[in-house]
Amino acid sequence: MALEGRNLSFRYGESWLLKNEELRIEAGEIVGLVGPSGSGKSTLARLLAGHERLQEGSVVVNGSPLPARGRNPVQMVVQHPEQAVNPRWKLRRTLLEGGTPDESLLIGLGIEPEWLDRFPNELSGGELQRICVARALGPGTRYLIADEMTTMLDAITQAQIWQTVLGWAARRGAGILVISHERQLIRRLCSRVVERGARL
Repeated sequence: MALEGRNLSFRYGESWLLKNEELRIEAGEIVGLVGPSGSGKSTLARLLAGHERLQEGSVVVNGSPLPARGRNPVQMVVQHPEQAVNPRWKLRRTLLEGGTPDESLLIGLGIEPEWLDRFPNELSGGELQRICVARALGPGTRYLIADEMTTMLDAITQAQIWQTVLGWAARRGAGILVISHERQLIRRLCSRVVERGARL
């Protein structure tokens, strides 16, 4: 049981950003991905989550291709939550995109019930990110990709979110890919670290 990127290649124009990349995340494993800016970390993450169209290679989830429609077992949380929500939806609707949330999960993430009746611009960035994390940890999620997920948050909020996410992963046997420039965070969270070099 694993999330696998096989022979992934991706280019912008004539330049290859990724070339025959292989990455495997076992169920229940927490893997760190580090490297300099421009080395393709976020592009690799978007390919694994199905947010970017494959040019070459394949993504396999627990032995099956990434589904083209329906609930995606690979969910991704990015650094800037305002880019990941519909500004015209109240947050209850946003949250329900991930399925009916677990109440204990909402409590663990520090989500206040009254937030759900507000629009995204009525919450702070940290509050909105908690909503995005809760949406990603829905009942159908088997793998989480956290691309600089807590970089913009204060240390207390960051610790609370990661404590809740790690508890969720342990209960579910879910795999996590952590992308961060914060190597101390990577060392603390991850059992294995993948290093990417400079852009090709």
